[in-house]
Amino acid sequence: MAKLAQAVNPNMELFPILSRFPPMAADSPLRGIARLAAVSSLAGEGHEMEVRSLQARSILNRTVSRRGLRFTWSINPYRGCEFACRYCYARYTHEFMELPPEEFERKIFIKQNAAWLLEQELKQVRPEEEIALGTATDPYQPVERRARVTESLLEVLARQHDLRIGLVTKSTLIERDIALLQRIAERNTLTVHLTITTPNAALARLLEPRAPRPDLRLRTVGRLRQAGLRAGILCSPLLPGLTDTGKALEGMAKRAKAADASFFSAQPLFLKPCSKEIYLEFIREHFPALEPMYRLRFDSEAFVSAAYRKRIEALVKAVSAKYGLGRRSGDALLTRALGDTGGETEQPLEWPGSSSGRLSFQGRPTQLL
Repeated sequence: MAKLAQAVNPNMELFPILSRFPPMAADSPLRGIARLAAVSSLAGEGHEMEVRSLQARSILNRTVSRRGLRFTWSINPYRGCEFACRYCYARYTHEFMELPPEEFERKIFIKQNAAWLLEQELKQVRPEEEIALGTATDPYQPVERRARVTESLLEVLARQHDLRIGLVTKSTLIERDIALLQRIAERNTLTVHLTITTPNAALARLLEPRAPRPDLRLRTVGRLRQAGLRAGILCSPLLPGLTDTGKALEGMAKRAKAADASFFSAQPLFLKPCSKEIYLEFIREHFPALEPMYRLRFDSEAFVSAAYRKRIEALVKAVSAKYGLGRRSGDALLTRALGDTGGETEQPLEWPGSSSGRLSFQGRPTQLL
């Protein structure tokens, strides 16, 4: 990040109300977000990556369930993510900008004017609706240290009341904002989720090359809990042949208990087309004996079988009960624990095209952006 620190002017206005982007030719074939990305301005550089300023038209995005469930909202301060997780399903979001999935961790876009937009758009949110922060990109990825977009959004949320907010990250940088999170939690329902895919530091470095070590993330969970915040662990995705055994899940649950985690959750891997070959290349390079099994499981389906899913659910339930850990509902980003329906019949949401009972959206899932 040394080059980034040198390249970004500390006085640069990150959230201007008026656009300063150069005009694009009227006959350009690019439209929408692809057009905005094409005229974005360079805001810094890092190791094998560049940061660009992106004119944002909206920061609060509505997610609609195909099954007619309550509306929920998502916020993503950035497009692209430096952590470069091999399994990342959100790589498809760069395709909307006419960029290949491999560019997801190489071109990071800072959304301009994010705090001002959120201030206006929160007027749409009803008390029973829930907001998930960090559904497609990590809100605390390294660029946040200087850009501070997430911090600006939390400042806005800290002035609100009666919101239901779920935040998910892999980063220890969230500790910087503990005081802000406490202010939010005083008048709103706030749940913080730390994703820890594996406690094995060597495996984590291969899977998530630029994310903090798992032991540091566990320490962060403990510090969030000491600050009086509701914070737990997402052990997701569970990787067949690597992290999906009963022994592995029990090891993570035991660590979650030691960190005083409020809850523990784990969901199986799914491989969207945008991430499938990137992940399988990782398997081929580091665990070649597992490649035939992965090909068999994911060649024609993005999701695991119903039988596998049920086995995982049973294992998670068993280890959570053993260590006295709360569990999350099917949509782990939201604020309600399993069984806490807030007067509604709780049902899991679904991912696109899935029969597995996870987040489901109508049409192309641009709502995550």
